[in-house]
Amino acid sequence: MAEFYYGGQAVIEGVMMRGQKHVATVVRRPDGELTENTQPLPSLYTGRLRSVPLLRGIIVLIETLVLGVKTLIYSANVSLEEEGEKVEGWFIWVILAFSLVAAVAIFFVAPLFITDRIKVESNVLFHVIEGVIRLAIFIAYLKLISLLPDIKRVFAYHGAEHKTVNAYEGGVPLEVEAVKEYSKAHVRCGSSFMFMVLVLAIIVFSLVGIAEPTFWMMLLSRIVLVPVIAALGYEVIYFGGRHSGNRLVRAVLAPGLWLQSMTTREPDDDQIEVAIAALNRVIEAEQAEETPAEAAT
Repeated sequence: MAEFYYGGQAVIEGVMMRGQKHVATVVRRPDGELTENTQPLPSLYTGRLRSVPLLRGIIVLIETLVLGVKTLIYSANVSLEEEGEKVEGWFIWVILAFSLVAAVAIFFVAPLFITDRIKVESNVLFHVIEGVIRLAIFIAYLKLISLLPDIKRVFAYHGAEHKTVNAYEGGVPLEVEAVKEYSKAHVRCGSSFMFMVLVLAIIVFSLVGIAEPTFWMMLLSRIVLVPVIAALGYEVIYFGGRHSGNRLVRAVLAPGLWLQSMTTREPDDDQIEVAIAALNRVIEAEQAEETPAEAAT
């Protein structure tokens, strides 16, 4: 059986960790206590299609969006307990739909419009400039949201999640003092994935531009090719995560690791405690489901 790598994401005052067949979310309540929610993963995220190259990247993208929304709803509702308020699921899905449209418009469509106004003659130079503009917009976006106090706390939980996974993969006990010594950067981070998507977009859109398509054809390509680019980006990160000791691989992944300096912050002990609890919960759920035969292998 291939080695499995745990991963997760930060949520509001908490951390979600994903296992092979389960997902666990641990959130710190307003009174300081921890509450957790562990659930089995749908078969779409654990079946054979999840291991098919390229196709798995699209499935992971869907999984990330869906699980991300569900865990955000859960964490938001835990945080709002004292106020007696509750975030309805349908509202979050509307926000997600709007966010997806806005993301494609800002990071893929807007750079095309801006570059088109520059009137670049060379096709290759056109797509390079467009890609640089896209990266600049993305970095500026991260800089701006990192100024918000609530986002700063989410980024700290993001750092706690990375430290905990790094410590687990390093084979040390999952204790706060041991975990805090590990890096808050990780090669399989979603931030690295996003950076890789933006870089690969330059290459893919340049290939589309070889045939000198019309502006509207290029615009359509910026929308319909997003899943393809995401699939390619996932394969690069997937490969990099399994060959992170290779110097060439680390050089390719280095910009994504640098980008994590903006999406992670040093967590405090309480935040690390939450991340450790989330990883322990999902590991316990996986072990509880193992048959004697599986446990013996």
